Amino acid sequence: MDEDALSRDDVIGKVCLTRDTLATHPKGFSGWAHLTEVDPDEEVQGEIHLRLEVVPGTRACRLRCSVLEARDLAPKDWNGASDPFVRVRYNGRTQETSIVKKSRYPRWNETFEFELEEGAAEALCVEAWDWDLVSRNDFLGKVVFNVQRLRAAQQEEGWFRLQPDQSKSQRGEGNLGSLQLEVRLRDEMVLPSGCYQPLVQLLCREVKLGTQSPGQLILLIEETTSTECRQDVATTLLKLFLGQGLAKDFLDLLFQLELGRTSEANTLFRSNSLASKSMESFLKVAGMRYLHGVLGPIIDRVFEEKKYVELDPSKVEVKDVGCSGLHRPQTEAEVLEQSAQTLSAHLRALLSSLSRSVRACPAVVRATFRQLFRRVRERFPSAQDENVPFIAVTSFLCLRFISPAIMAPKLFHLRERHADARTSRTLLLLAKAVQNVGNMDTPASRAKEAWMEPLQPTVRQGVAQLKDFITKLVDIQEKEELDLQWALSLQAPPVKEGPLFIHRTKGKGPLMSSSFKKLHFSLTTEALSFAKTPSSKAAEKVEEKSFGSSHVMQVIYTDDAGRSQTAYLQCKCVNELNQWLSALRKVSINNTGLLGSYHPGVFRGDKWSCCHQRDKTDLGCDKTRSRVTLQEWNDPLDHDLEAQLIYRHLLGVEATLREKHRQLSAGPEAGPVLTGPGGAPEDPVAQLLQVLQDLREAHRSSPADSPPSEPSRVLELQT
Repeated sequence: MDEDALSRDDVIGKVCLTRDTLATHPKGFSGWAHLTEVDPDEEVQGEIHLRLEVVPGTRACRLRCSVLEARDLAPKDWNGASDPFVRVRYNGRTQETSIVKKSRYPRWNETFEFELEEGAAEALCVEAWDWDLVSRNDFLGKVVFNVQRLRAAQQEEGWFRLQPDQSKSQRGEGNLGSLQLEVRLRDEMVLPSGCYQPLVQLLCREVKLGTQSPGQLILLIEETTSTECRQDVATTLLKLFLGQGLAKDFLDLLFQLELGRTSEANTLFRSNSLASKSMESFLKVAGMRYLHGVLGPIIDRVFEEKKYVELDPSKVEVKDVGCSGLHRPQTEAEVLEQSAQTLSAHLRALLSSLSRSVRACPAVVRATFRQLFRRVRERFPSAQDENVPFIAVTSFLCLRFISPAIMAPKLFHLRERHADARTSRTLLLLAKAVQNVGNMDTPASRAKEAWMEPLQPTVRQGVAQLKDFITKLVDIQEKEELDLQWALSLQAPPVKEGPLFIHRTKGKGPLMSSSFKKLHFSLTTEALSFAKTPSSKAAEKVEEKSFGSSHVMQVIYTDDAGRSQTAYLQCKCVNELNQWLSALRKVSINNTGLLGSYHPGVFRGDKWSCCHQRDKTDLGCDKTRSRVTLQEWNDPLDHDLEAQLIYRHLLGVEATLREKHRQLSAGPEAGPVLTGPGGAPEDPVAQLLQVLQDLREAHRSSPADSPPSEPSRVLELQT
């Protein structure tokens, strides 16, 4: 799109990737895609409700088509609505419904009949159009039916998705430009929880046994995982064990495995091993809210000040300073001195914030760092390696968590937009300073960039602060860990917070955008509140024409008296709108009173603005979308999905696992194959292979004994 401040944005072009295209790229589509011209006849949306019947007639059978209603039609008029009618065509005859003015959710309830000729191969075509008084009518979509199939079925009724008109010859791409995209579609059939219990229990047992396990399944999984998918596997395993309360034990096992194969202290946790990737994922899953508290204010200050900062003399830009009429060029020395002062202030503020945050750090993160600190100190006990346990902690906390968040705050949800070039440079220099502190100001880190020398006094002071902070951070006893976890479990942390404009419908008067009042909202797993509000029954978008403004959503809930109420909330942009909708839907997913339909308009005067129905208690003219959400860092864990993803990965390396098992079984230390009760193998690798086989069979049979045990479909699109 081309943004226009005063008029509607202009369309430049589009890239269309079909589901079939994405299915041919299991690891995701990546590359440049040409923009193509946008044809209005191809830009359709919505569904139409039809009932088709073959009924006996006096001379021949007749085809009866009942056009009932439509929903979510494309808005073709300036007012954000359409004036839809339906055209039904068969065997050279055309019949049309009446026109419903200003509605994207029309109801017709009109029936048409056509005489069926024996052997006629003509298709029945149902087209939706937007009526225009002056210009030509706009195409809204169509559905085509095979009449021979209808004759065999006798009757068919349902909601049918409107399809574009692709009968026109494809036009050339022209020179509209290209978009570089990375898109991945993941389609998983998630079985009921019981199906994954053997796999989860087997992996949990291996983690509890740690290095004493005879099968070393975790080590085997690491050895069979390729570099390109290691991050995905690490994240999935981490979430799986976090849900089982074993994240600390899982990471401790990985620490021991890594330390067991490391001989040089300066190479510890420097590779992209399963331990490094899992710890990265752990900090993002368990420590993101903590990071926001420590780093958020410092990042905000850097963005707000927008100061020019540069320490590298070869990159200094000398500029004019002073007031009007008294300008003079600022010297290079002045730029470097001011930059050092600015960066030192930011670094001191960050280290001070970090030093005060010991109690705010999640108990499970502190306990995990305690295990890491202990294991490294046991492995490198000599006096010359005194700093190695501290560097092991900072290699994750500073180098793989805080520094990346400073350099790319948007990716860590600290800012809504990426930084401009000037702010990016300031953030990069600050991240380098944090890395120097994290490396304990070693000569090697100082030698890399000598021009960072002006920050050395602050860096040296920071090293002492950081060591003191880590000493306090890892000084957590088992009882304190449990007490902190219990205290946190009693609090409902905010899922999303921010200002919104609210309007509640009362009376029959017109609703104007000026009637929205700005309030600060907070959403937790328990409530949406500016004052306490019960959990929602639906969170959906509102038509633009309803209030004459876009980005409005509605939250339908039950008040204290048991009455259904609707709160209309306006967001500042489409991204914020979708983030709020997603967050509301996630926290309401277990609400047994979720609605299946809703009205995307408002009840104004004596009818709904969307479908023109006069019954205020009407169920709704559009379906709710409670399962459509965005993927966010603070999403609740989905235990069954994580187990399914681990199963999918293990299935992909099953042949390698079998070969490894064969080699282990044929080795000089291999003994007889032991079996447990019921004849099940006690060998963990053999057990794993058996579990994979059982899950494969479960997927083939797709058990659906009762609604609670039905498999669920998960579609995830990453762009």
